Amino acid sequence: MALHLSVPVSRNSGESLTSQIQRFIKQEIQRGTLHPGTRLPPSRWLAADLKVSRSVVVEAYAQLTAEGYLEAARGAGTRVRGHLSREAVVPVLLDEGPVPPMRWDLRPGSHNATGLPRREWLTAYQRALSTPHPRGTTYPYLAGEPELRGELARHLGRLRGVSATPTGVLVVSGFAQALALLCAALPSTGITELAVEDPCHPGQRRFVRDSGLRVVPVPVDDEGIDVDALAATSARAVLVTPAHQFPTGAVLSAARREALVRWARAVDGWIVEDDYDGGLWYDDRVPRPLALQRLDPERVVYAGTASKLLDPGLRLGWLTAPEDLLHRLLHVRAGHDLGTESFTQLALAELLRSGLFDRYLRRLNERCAGRRRALDQAVRTHLPGATVSGPAAGLHATVRLPVHTEEAALIAGALRRGVLVRGGAAFGAVPRRGSPALVVGHAHLPRSGIDEAFREIGAAVSPPGPGSGCR
Repeated sequence: MALHLSVPVSRNSGESLTSQIQRFIKQEIQRGTLHPGTRLPPSRWLAADLKVSRSVVVEAYAQLTAEGYLEAARGAGTRVRGHLSREAVVPVLLDEGPVPPMRWDLRPGSHNATGLPRREWLTAYQRALSTPHPRGTTYPYLAGEPELRGELARHLGRLRGVSATPTGVLVVSGFAQALALLCAALPSTGITELAVEDPCHPGQRRFVRDSGLRVVPVPVDDEGIDVDALAATSARAVLVTPAHQFPTGAVLSAARREALVRWARAVDGWIVEDDYDGGLWYDDRVPRPLALQRLDPERVVYAGTASKLLDPGLRLGWLTAPEDLLHRLLHVRAGHDLGTESFTQLALAELLRSGLFDRYLRRLNERCAGRRRALDQAVRTHLPGATVSGPAAGLHATVRLPVHTEEAALIAGALRRGVLVRGGAAFGAVPRRGSPALVVGHAHLPRSGIDEAFREIGAAVSPPGPGSGCR
């Protein structure tokens, strides 16, 4: 909060001082300079700054409050009233527009399962600030705080099988920045195309294209990306989600993993591994896959993020890369910012070092497992003929609908019944007939909410004909 408000007052004017102050504040609110929720200086501060009697300011504030421009609350001071409409904030990688209020929001990425573990985070933050020589008095290290780079190297090696030293880790402000740096650095290696999975997140496709690289869609099946189809393109770099493909949930098979690494070596190219929900695996039937990067650390750039496991608001991510490419990424970054905020990095390092993160991740897996079971049951009950594909992992799942289902009509019907859900067609670069699906973010919902949402989706389905499921 500013210590003063620049209110022009004139004692030679025929207008009273109270009226001048009142008129100016009202104009600034109407102009949009003073935003809803802005806290104004206490009356005694403003009076002292303007060299007027405090009663003059008190009267102006009172009149503006009576007219609905300001609001006063005990202990919270005087603020601009929140009467203006707020525009939706649209993250570039989510590709979501403003939507009407819905009872159930099943979009993937719109929520996390639990949000930030506040107690553990506060503990880690306090410990980070209580060290004998706390960071923050200088600019951050461009590659990231050494404490966090070391903890990430140990954590990723233990949990995901990533082969990296602390000096090979780069801390970034979320995966969005990691992808932006890569898109800016790859042309210096002679690469102007980036292959992406099809389907994938439409926001990522657009992000890559807007960064100046040509996007090359490559089909995905139940074994992950089709490496033969990739090899038939001219691309020398590819962005993949091998542990839990987004959105299908497919796991890249062992044979495809080996083939993908062979492809990268043959074309002298790069594999960008987006491990967006790394470690969130709760399927007892299928072993948790380790990072693709371990097969060839010189060809695979591994990228992870705190957005899914902790909270998108942290804007923390990381990547590992060979020395030459890492230097290129740092050179690009030096032209854009001065590094990621230090205190948050140190808090995350403490969260990892202390074991608080491991305990939190265990609880998160247990909670997500229960909600995935609720999803499986809800689909069986309310959408006969539909199946939930892929292993139980992450925060979302794909529900494959019977072949003759009209996906768009089902989504529109669900919307009318208060359920916001996205269809599989929204994620594909190339429309595919005969593969209707719903991509469901389920981990943030209570179990009863999952059942209720799918009851409404089921009610939106036209009565099935003989021998068929959804229509």
